[in-house]
Amino acid sequence: MRQAAVLLAIFLAFPAVAETEDGDVGEGFSLLEEGARIIMRSMLDDLGPKLDEMRDGLEGAMSEIEPHLTELFDMIGDLRNYEAPERLPNGDIILRRKPPEAPIEFGPNGEVEI
Repeated sequence: MRQAAVLLAIFLAFPAVAETEDGDVGEGFSLLEEGARIIMRSMLDDLGPKLDEMRDGLEGAMSEIEPHLTELFDMIGDLRNYEAPERLPNGDIILRRKPPEAPIEFGPNGEVEI
């Protein structure tokens, strides 16, 4: 299929019309153009259903994943509250929370003002 695409690109790079020795426009390039159109139509006819299947599969996968992603985003909150991810030697990934910008001030009895 990749070869057909390369051939099509080569055919499209040539001029659309060619002149014969007596100055008449020949049919050679128009036949090549028609052949390229037929090849492209055939490729699109073959790929169309496969692309539709792929789109349907992705939509199905997203509908299954979406509730889990929503739950994850609700747990994490704003990503700006976290440092860059760290990968440990064993493959674990750590997301460290950034320290609060203002230090927490404790009252005389250890209470925190909210």
